[in-house]
Amino acid sequence: MANELKSQILNDIKDAMRARDKARLGTLRLLSSEMKQREVDNREDLDDSAVLQVLEKMLKQRRDSHSQFEAAGREDLAAQEASEIEILSQYLPPALDEAELTGIIDAVITKTGAESMRDMGKVMGLLKAEVSGRADMGAVSKIIKQRLS
Repeated sequence: MANELKSQILNDIKDAMRARDKARLGTLRLLSSEMKQREVDNREDLDDSAVLQVLEKMLKQRRDSHSQFEAAGREDLAAQEASEIEILSQYLPPALDEAELTGIIDAVITKTGAESMRDMGKVMGLLKAEVSGRADMGAVSKIIKQRLS
């Protein structure tokens, strides 16, 4: 089923309501709101890959906020962001380890025939679909730059 992740999130919202888990419920409602907003904006029903994109965007925002709150000494707000990161991370597929990731990157570089930094866009385009939600794209970019330079 193409919408398994979306269905699981909606069911987890109901479970959080029943359990009166306000922190989890609030975070999942934010996620649901982001998904609905994207559906309305794009006039489409989100599949699992689109839900993963929404999750990744929200996680990136929370990680940025968390580091800024810590730098400013706002431990209360940093703790809330950390809690939201933990809840949202539960919906991501298992992360790739470094050996798996470099293997995938090397395979894509070979497949595209990439030889220099000018070919990085081709490599990133193919990799994004393959490792989405399972690897930090910033780290992926660094590995590709090392391989192509």
